[in-house]
Amino acid sequence: MNEATTRLDRMRYTKNTTSSRLALLAIVCNVLFFISLYKSDVGTYYYTILIGASIIYNLVFMLATFLASEGVKNYQKGYTWLLLVLGCGQILRIFIYPMQGHNTMIGGAPVIGNGQFIRMIIYLSLSAACLFVSAVINWRKSRALTAHIASVEAVKA
Repeated sequence: MNEATTRLDRMRYTKNTTSSRLALLAIVCNVLFFISLYKSDVGTYYYTILIGASIIYNLVFMLATFLASEGVKNYQKGYTWLLLVLGCGQILRIFIYPMQGHNTMIGGAPVIGNGQFIRMIIYLSLSAACLFVSAVINWRKSRALTAHIASVEAVKA
């Protein structure tokens, strides 16, 4: 057996920690985003149904991402799609509170200042990037492992 075959065979007994850790890092970036968002209190700007939906989305996002991080540990291809959808969701979130808050003025000043706006965009972008990279790594590794297992089974038969 050559080194590539040995590496593929080891994947049967080891976890996909790279994809899993990237998904967990996406959760950390999301936590930093919502801390940055929720710590600012500008009058009654945030007292809307949108903030409630944002809080619920954050909870669902973190639960779904954690579930995906556990799923990709076992090279399950289905979680690749979940990670991609969650990554797209993070990109779309840039245009909700950060963009609206940055463009809304209260008392002559934006609700979300330049520094906070840039920080929030970075957090959401990093979260999405981690999810996309995690999905790609999982897709490649799970395809390679599936092909290797099929070839081992073909040799046995």
